[in-house]
Amino acid sequence: MGKIHDFLMQVIEFSAMVVATLILIGLAAVVVMYIVDVTQTQQAIRKNYPVIGRFRYLFEHMGVFFRQYFFAMDREELPFNRAQRGWIARAAKDIDHTIAFGSTKPIHTPGDILFLNSAFPKLEQETEQADRTPLRFGDGYAREPYETHSVFHISAMSYGALSAPAIKALSMGAAKAGILLNTGEGGLAPYHFEGQCDLVFQIGTAKYGVRDAEGKLSDDKLREVANHSSVRMFEIKLSQGAKPGKGGILPAEKVTEVIASTRGIPVGEDSLSPNRHPDIANVNDLLNMIHRVREVTGKPVGIKFVLGQPEWFDELCTGVRERGLDYAPDFVTVDSADGGTGAAPQSLMDNVGLPADCSLPWVADKLQEHDLRSRIKVMASGKMSTPSGVAAALCLGADSVNTARGFMFALGCIQALQCNKNTCPTGITTHDPDLQKGLDPDVKAQRVANYARNLLKEVEIVAHSCGVVNAYELDREHAYLVTANGLPERLSKRYPGHTTNLRRGGDARL
Repeated sequence: MGKIHDFLMQVIEFSAMVVATLILIGLAAVVVMYIVDVTQTQQAIRKNYPVIGRFRYLFEHMGVFFRQYFFAMDREELPFNRAQRGWIARAAKDIDHTIAFGSTKPIHTPGDILFLNSAFPKLEQETEQADRTPLRFGDGYAREPYETHSVFHISAMSYGALSAPAIKALSMGAAKAGILLNTGEGGLAPYHFEGQCDLVFQIGTAKYGVRDAEGKLSDDKLREVANHSSVRMFEIKLSQGAKPGKGGILPAEKVTEVIASTRGIPVGEDSLSPNRHPDIANVNDLLNMIHRVREVTGKPVGIKFVLGQPEWFDELCTGVRERGLDYAPDFVTVDSADGGTGAAPQSLMDNVGLPADCSLPWVADKLQEHDLRSRIKVMASGKMSTPSGVAAALCLGADSVNTARGFMFALGCIQALQCNKNTCPTGITTHDPDLQKGLDPDVKAQRVANYARNLLKEVEIVAHSCGVVNAYELDREHAYLVTANGLPERLSKRYPGHTTNLRRGGDARL
């Protein structure tokens, strides 16, 4: 017993020494922080309330996470609320995504688009026999036109902005779901080919992946990219929803060796794209670029932009009519000003560009005005991550819809708002190998595919409720806009210039 007593006393004495040491270290740390705080001149709170004032900044940082879990209501959080994130999570996991006891969504919120159900919705057997004519890009103009039956695809997210496991999962998931994956402006990485899905290669303002030693567009590099059978179309990016009028931003800590070699830039330096293509200064330059890329690659070519000052698009349509349909883009991707996975100055993210519910119908109507609606397909992107968002875009005039953040949620994104840093806790937007370990590409690929399939299924349900056999037939007759006074106005009355039947079928002719 004496030996046990002595051993216990030694343990107690050692523990007391450890605790005393930790207390001394803690006190020393507090003293050091106190001295630092009272001598610094950068932050008034820390100087006036040394040590204690530091908690303000901690609470400010942690508030983002506490709000979404404890304090925010289901429908009030931005950029995506809990109801939206929850639906995507359930769809991605392929679990029951029905609800009960009524909607939590206010139905009189100005700006919302709601759908008009038919007295005679379509029966299942009627929809099974419906025409499934695919959407065709570049038919009659590109040597290798592309067609798809899907109205929903993965929007542009580059390797660099996203991690290798995330790109792998998106590639494999896109292949399972039969949808397109846009590479973003970062060029082609090996991970894009993981699932052998169909790819849209995006040409950004820095020409990453298709640039020569001087940073100019290279025909040889274009051919090299086009030779990959997975690359089905090209997209020339003029601007994006996160930062209209500013190029891509990839901080130096994210520029690894693989990213640098993919983009053709130095390792460990900030990757900053010009705010526009140096070789595209006007509409004629843009039409020349479209024609050149299509001629060199043989693949359909489109353009992506956030609409701001609209006159240039009117000039583009006029230019196409004057120069010929060979110079027309095979598609336009209309990005919404509220879109954005990329890093961007808040002044641009918050205040520049038109949202898609304004720009999308204007673009569709302008194409119809110039008799180009059947020649140029319209893709919409920007925060359209739920069935209602996709169906609304189709009603407004889109042929198909792309989303980026929806698929990030499917990958496991928790809206930590750290995409512009290298600290993403889910491994999606970080190149820290320790943080990437939590993202299993095989598991997440299935969730990407589940999300796409379930969303498309619910868009079809909306279409059938409106009395049409598939989502392709949704039009402005099938929805209304909640006006400023809370009353409904039919979209066809607000935007009377568009008809759905020009989405598919024959081309416009000069």
